[in-house]
Amino acid sequence: MEQLDMNIFLSMLLIFTSAAFTDNILLARFLGMCSCLGVSKKVDTSLGLGFAVIFVTASTSAINYLIYKFALVPLGLEYLRLITFIVVIAAFVQFVEMVVERVSERLYNALGIFLPLITVNCAILGISLFMLNKPFNFLQTFAFGAGGGFGWFLAITLIGGIREKVNERAVPAGLAGPGITLIIIGIMSLAFVGFSGMIKL
Repeated sequence: MEQLDMNIFLSMLLIFTSAAFTDNILLARFLGMCSCLGVSKKVDTSLGLGFAVIFVTASTSAINYLIYKFALVPLGLEYLRLITFIVVIAAFVQFVEMVVERVSERLYNALGIFLPLITVNCAILGISLFMLNKPFNFLQTFAFGAGGGFGWFLAITLIGGIREKVNERAVPAGLAGPGITLIIIGIMSLAFVGFSGMIKL
């Protein structure tokens, strides 16, 4: 029994690590770029949105798995997966927005319009769709969603820290703002893509 529990734990850890590093949703798949460019100007807003994304991706990937396996597939309605996943994600984002507004009004005001934009963050929807191509059970799907969210959180936080240190006044005018941010993302992507192939799911 202990060996079985350890195997489950190691499997989930491997999936989490792979989703966060070797198959990073932002730096390897380039999903969720719009939110990244808009919010990654400061570390504190990057942290706030990053934690929200981890919560939403982990929760919605698990719920979408259950809906897909136990409702859509038995009823032969697999073609409705896209709209179903979007509805689940939108409902969860609405919940997160209400919680953030009540818990931290400062963070809510800092995130501004970008918090509702989690609904259309293609990284979250992408994680739910990618899990369909993998032979995961429920716990593995949860680990995949949490790892994907953590990978996005890690990437946007690192980018926010670098952008705070970069003196954009010393950057050529044509590269200020999104231009220098995309260069930073490109260089970071080279490092993360270097992990590719180390872990195969």
